[in-house]
Amino acid sequence: MKNSNELKKFLPDLIVIILFILISFIYFAPAVMDGRAITQGDSLAAIGIGQEQRDFMKRHDGERTRWNLSMFGGMPSYQMSPTYDSNKPQELAKNAYSLFLPNYICLVFIMLLGFYILMRAFGASPLISALGAIIWAFSSYFFILIAAGHIWKFITLAYIPPTIAGLVYAYRKKYLLGALLVMIFVAFQISANHIQMSYYFLFLMFFMVVAFFVQAVREKKLADFLKSTAVVAIAGLIGVLANSSNLYHTYEYTKETMRGKSELSHHGVENKSKNGLERDYITGWSYGVDETWTLLIPNAKGGSSSARMSENPKAME
Repeated sequence: MKNSNELKKFLPDLIVIILFILISFIYFAPAVMDGRAITQGDSLAAIGIGQEQRDFMKRHDGERTRWNLSMFGGMPSYQMSPTYDSNKPQELAKNAYSLFLPNYICLVFIMLLGFYILMRAFGASPLISALGAIIWAFSSYFFILIAAGHIWKFITLAYIPPTIAGLVYAYRKKYLLGALLVMIFVAFQISANHIQMSYYFLFLMFFMVVAFFVQAVREKKLADFLKSTAVVAIAGLIGVLANSSNLYHTYEYTKETMRGKSELSHHGVENKSKNGLERDYITGWSYGVDETWTLLIPNAKGGSSSARMSENPKAME
């Protein structure tokens, strides 16, 4: 009887997961049924750039080369597509999380599921959580990312909501569940290899922790706050350490790139360059404040830069 009651408790969530699978399949049905593939600019470029690695592996019985001559006059190949034997269990876990769904379909599914987990952490009902997840996942920006081939960025963004859910659960004294979510999805985020998105997410996480701290002070529950903070910190650290190989090599390589200090200077002029990129370069592809509306209203401030222009000449006036 107890097992039956437990099943009934999670039945609405299971139904929602099945619904998400159906939605993901239906959206990409034309591509799946006709065997079509999306022409993704960055993905096509990556295929061409990686041809050198594939040829090397064929000639050397599967041995990997760690250098590529096709990017920036030569660079480590592990920065283009990090592959470490130590990450194989994590790759299996990520595939299991996406229920081993095929390409494209799995992307929409993990975006739906991640936000659903967050809504449930906030205490929303399965119905409201499902609606929120659909609204979130089908905002136009995410599909622009898929079309452009910015898959690592998309995947990182899909793992951020469940990471926040872990934070919420931890500060609501569900320590084990919170720790597991934070640990797993911090590891997944970093392995997606788009650290910039995770960095931005840390600001949101910081302000949420500040809010929980203020609440704890008002309710005189500072001990609970400290315990939750320790749980989140340890879980997050484990998630980071799971990707220590890639993070360390990225840190080392950064010093030799434009993100490090320049070795060049004008003749007779002291080199006063600083570490890091210029602000204009960093924000060149960022959303403007008013462009945030496109998260709710598709194409409110224009669509993809590679989209087909209107055939109506008046629309171009």
